[in-house]
Parts: sequence; C-alpha cells; structure tokens
Amino acid sequence: MKTLAGGCALTIGNFDGLHRGHQAIVERLRERAQTLGVPAAMLSFEPMPGAFFCPERAPARLSSLREKIQDAHALGVDIFVCARFDAEFAALSPQQFLEELVVGRLDARYLLVGEDFRFGQDRAGDIDTLRSFAAHRGIEMAPLPEICVDGERVSSTRVRAALADGDTTTATRLLGQAYRVSGRVVEGERLGRTLGFPTANIRLARSPAPRYGVYGVRVRLVDGSRYLGAASFGVRPTVNGREPLLEIHLLDFSGDLYGQRVDVSFDVFIRDEVRFESLDALTRQMHRDVDAVRAHLQEHTS
Repeated sequence: MKTLAGGCALTIGNFDGLHRGHQAIVERLRERAQTLGVPAAMLSFEPMPGAFFCPERAPARLSSLREKIQDAHALGVDIFVCARFDAEFAALSPQQFLEELVVGRLDARYLLVGEDFRFGQDRAGDIDTLRSFAAHRGIEMAPLPEICVDGERVSSTRVRAALADGDTTTATRLLGQAYRVSGRVVEGERLGRTLGFPTANIRLARSPAPRYGVYGVRVRLVDGSRYLGAASFGVRPTVNGREPLLEIHLLDFSGDLYGQRVDVSFDVFIRDEVRFESLDALTRQMHRDVDAVRAHLQEHTS
C-alpha cells in the first residue's frame, strides 16, 4: 500500500547546507508540483551515505538533520522524507530502490535529480537507469538547474572549503544566507563568567565545518529575540580543552539560557584560535575581540 496517496514531485540527494543550488532545485520542484497538483517532496538520507561507508573520511556536516528539515520547509518543501541509511538500505538494488521507495512509498510523478546521481547497492544505478525506469513508468524527469557563483558551480564542497578558510563572505554568497548552527545551551565551566565574559556554550552534534577561531555572530533565541555576539569556536587550547565547543558571548544581554535552543549565524571571521600564556592575556584579547565584533556587526546592521 502506498504511503503517500496521490503522488508527489520528488527530488533526491544529500542536500547538506541547502545552498543556492539546492534552493534553485526546490524552486523548480515547487513550480512543477503546483502545476501537477501534488506536494513537493524531498528525499534525503541520515547518515549521509559517505559517512556510513567511511565515517573516518566523512566531510564536515553543514547542517544537522533538524536544521535540514527546518530549512527545507522554510523553502517551501511540503514533505521531507528521511531514509535511514543503514546496511539494509545500502543493500537495496537499484530496482528495489526505485520500486519500493520512489514508486511504492512516494508514488513520484516528477523527478528532479542530477546527472551524477547514483543509487542502489554498490552505486550501480545511474541517471540512465533512472531515465529508463521513469520512461517505462510514465514519470516525468527534468535536469537540475545549475547555479554558479564567481564562475563556478555552487556545491556543498565549496561551502565547506570557504568555512575551513574562515571566508564567511564567500560561504554566505554560496549559501544565500550566513552559515548557521543551532543547538541547546549546555552547562560549561563558567570560566567566561569569571573573566567577565559569560558565554552560552553549545556542543555541536556533528563534525564541525568552520575554521577554529573567533567570529562575530547573530543569535536568535527561542522567543524570537535577536542579539549580536562574539563567539569562540574551537578546542580552547589555553585551558587544555579537547572537544570542539562553540562559546557565545551575547552583547548587551543578561539572563539564563541553559537548556534553550539557539540559532547562531556566523557573520564574520575575526581571528584564528591561539593558545595564550595566561588567563590575563586571554582576557585582554577577549576585550579586543568584543570591540572588533561590535564595530563590525553594528556597522553592517546599520
């Protein structure tokens, strides 16, 4: 029995970061879905296939599953389908993938995928496999729109490279908005409060993409209020830290954020993470960092 009655217009992929190329895909998908009178659906995978097969070599994630779903719906996707990518799913033949999922569960009437799309066990299915199947089943197919920035195709790989370089300007152009993360504020060591810079701390639930360092950020709280902030992302070598941590000092804010989910947008890279010889030296630099962040963010806000 079909899970999705009435069919859909469907696109399939990792959609990590939902950059401007993905946004163009969704725009075309929605247009065709409206013409056909069906919902626009996006099929993605968790974990991403590369992370399942080679977790030690998996690229940094640009978005968590929660963020991906939120962004997809914000773009106008009606139905987000997450396929659990495990050993059983990886063992599906291309024919099983198409028969059981694309047709059997989703009843796709329209497909929008890239020329390099591969699927099924050992990635044996390709675009020709899909075209043949679609023609036999009467499913309409269309090529993906190609979006270029600075003369090159927009891709998640380019976004990751920009973030690894601390190039937030390029990352923003590729994404169509500032790179952002969301997460719950956790209890920290309260060192920032001791130094005069209380922070909201977030441990990312995914491998981090941004370069370690200090950033000017914009923070949205659960009540919708927004604040400017100075954020430090890294392992905190001055205090012998080990795990990556995002520490955000909200400018002109006082209150308790523990347990709250916040959205953090990376606006500008200020400097690399470095190890200081003393907490006094760290504190002096934090004052300079906050001044630099305030000057940049307030200028660009106005």
